[in-house]
Amino acid sequence: MRAAALLLAIAGLRSVVDAYWMGDIPHRGVAPFAPPNYPVFRNVRDYGAKGDGVTDDTAAINKAINAGNPCNQGCTSTTTTPGLVYFPTGTYLISGSIKPAYFTQLIGDPSAPPILKATANFEGFGLIDGNPYYTSNLNWKAVNLFFRQVRNFVIDTRAIPPWKAATGMHWPTSQATSLQNIIFNMPATADVVHVGLFIEEGSGGVMTDLTFNGGASGASMGNQQGGQYTMRNLAFNNCKTAIIQIWNWGWTYIGLSINNCGVGLDLTGGGPSALTVGSVTLLDSTFTNTPIAIKTSWTPSSSPPTAASLVLENISLRNVPIAIQNPLGTLLRGTTSTLTIPAWACGHIYSPSHRTPNHTSGPTPPNPRPASLLAPSSTRYFTRSKPQYASLPASSVLSLRAFGARGDAVADDTAPLQAAIDAAVAQSKLLWLDYGVYRVTRTIRVPAGARIVGESFPVIMSSGAWFDSVAVPRAVVQIGERSGVRGRAVEMSDFLVATQGRQRGAVGVEWNLRAEGEGVSGMWDVHVRIGGAKGTKQGVGECVKRPGNGAVQGGCVAAFMAMWITKGAGRVVLENVWLWTADHDIDEQANTQITLYSGRGLLIESTDGPLWLYGTGSEHHVLYQYQLVGTQNIFMGQIQTETPYYMPKPNALVPFSPIPSLHDPDFRASCVGVEGNCPASWGLRIVNSKNVFIYGAGLYSFFSSYSTSCSTFAAGQTCQSRIASIEGRAENVNIYNLNTIGSRSMLNRDGVMVVWYSDNVNVFPSNVAIYKSN
Repeated sequence: MRAAALLLAIAGLRSVVDAYWMGDIPHRGVAPFAPPNYPVFRNVRDYGAKGDGVTDDTAAINKAINAGNPCNQGCTSTTTTPGLVYFPTGTYLISGSIKPAYFTQLIGDPSAPPILKATANFEGFGLIDGNPYYTSNLNWKAVNLFFRQVRNFVIDTRAIPPWKAATGMHWPTSQATSLQNIIFNMPATADVVHVGLFIEEGSGGVMTDLTFNGGASGASMGNQQGGQYTMRNLAFNNCKTAIIQIWNWGWTYIGLSINNCGVGLDLTGGGPSALTVGSVTLLDSTFTNTPIAIKTSWTPSSSPPTAASLVLENISLRNVPIAIQNPLGTLLRGTTSTLTIPAWACGHIYSPSHRTPNHTSGPTPPNPRPASLLAPSSTRYFTRSKPQYASLPASSVLSLRAFGARGDAVADDTAPLQAAIDAAVAQSKLLWLDYGVYRVTRTIRVPAGARIVGESFPVIMSSGAWFDSVAVPRAVVQIGERSGVRGRAVEMSDFLVATQGRQRGAVGVEWNLRAEGEGVSGMWDVHVRIGGAKGTKQGVGECVKRPGNGAVQGGCVAAFMAMWITKGAGRVVLENVWLWTADHDIDEQANTQITLYSGRGLLIESTDGPLWLYGTGSEHHVLYQYQLVGTQNIFMGQIQTETPYYMPKPNALVPFSPIPSLHDPDFRASCVGVEGNCPASWGLRIVNSKNVFIYGAGLYSFFSSYSTSCSTFAAGQTCQSRIASIEGRAENVNIYNLNTIGSRSMLNRDGVMVVWYSDNVNVFPSNVAIYKSN
């Protein structure tokens, strides 16, 4: 009793003086398009949650989530009602689902993650239900459910009888979403049917640092447009099955640790005659004391022909008798001792010497990995999770509002924002971007050593003539004052860069800095969003779609480039970075489609690298989505692209003329003699580069003049002629699980088609398991 009283006293003390700075600092965030006094930040304790492990906190937590009436039941989407719902440490007993709103983050204290503990009579589809079935349909269209996070929790279903259906999290979401630092505790009994994480559809996001203990399955997941689902650093302990892949187009797993499970990955969905798993890429992972590492339904006669494409690299087995099992028996033997699988693949393989499908199900040469891309003293690729500064005192955090920034999308906040960044660096403090829409009329310069964190995705929005010259493109946010400048690492997380009105010369983010020594910079959950939201002046009222009309609307030319990593830059991690030119108006409840023009997606010119891209996407830019020129030492885990929906009316010849100094594609020259819709945005273009490693790519072209009739196999995948290109010198350029939709040619090499879509039929995309440049 005395111990329990002491614990309650400690919990009470922490509610007054929180252990984590996020709970202690003043919160001044203002949502300029929400009703007056709308609360951006909410501490669940302020809404009646006790966190004492005894009181039912369900109603109080949902009250905090719904304070101010954000976008929840019946709402399509909005950017006007952001929310950061904070949970101090404690045990929060819940008897029903917690249901986060759109554009809302749930964040716990990372120094002592709060526990969400289900009662024995819990009712609901997930302790956290990220997309409820209020009707027979999901509340939000899963492929349009953007901008949300959950991090730093323990989710505990163990009080629910093991034989009763229970789900830790239900999370069918889309781009710009993330899960981080979550532990799922479930019963580990023979009769358990609990599931830790359940995803039945959606189109992407990033999940890192998750642990699943017990349960029938740790994670059971399916996903459309899986080109942006990257899961990294996941541990599964004592699960019957660690991961059940229900269906997908493409999925990348990095750094799995599967221990004492019955099965590691179950990829058997649909069975051999109707496979539902498109492709899986697995690397740098360990299976221990698990009888079967991977189960698949692939056989030499299974259908579709390239479905269940599987590529493994650097996989360690410890007492795993069967590495891969299919319906015919053991496809790859394991070991009762220890064994490393350097690389193994099942699927179609291409190289310059093999321009017809070469199907394999066996060992394959692993990618030669440069030392600069590896973690210290390791054979694994370097990774770095988003820092949360758990030990930082509140006194070491500066507020942007304290410098006079208004964040109302009208005032010019250039000077206060720059002053705040400079002061934070000078004082070695963290800069907190209180929520707001900060309009800037000059480039914001981020010097070496800066640490910047946003409150529920605040927006830095360019505006005015400074950013409206194609002849003189200028960065909205510039990291390092010139290309190749060296200095302390920069860390940025949880905010958006956007544009307002015509911004023909705007470059969303320009990265010039090369981190000194062993330092590694990072950009986590930072997104470039071009148009399509309140305050951008480029929504349905200004830029509504005009199918079949090839005339360019001048006021809808929104940006020059989304992101530019310049020649001297290097030692940077990008994780969950979405470079999106809006295809629809998020703040219009019908999500009506719009037509905007941004010249370029992500340009990488870093001469030496290294760069690590985990779960990045680039969509709807005119000339290309990803372009790598004269670069080397690049890791890209599951990239995703979409071609602008309006093409080919107009096509990629307008409104941006190619600039030779930027190595822009010249469609007038390269399309000579090419049939079909040739002048269309490249999904991926690699020029004169080496040591490029792409572990999963979804390059999609769904529309022709806003019609999807071009994107099926039956229609002949006629949305565009070409979608990926490797040109010039290409040394050690490797692509695993290339998935394309809507393009006749999947991959060109120096202008010549290498891979044809109909030779590689998969579940909906076309798929190539491996392409190697040499």
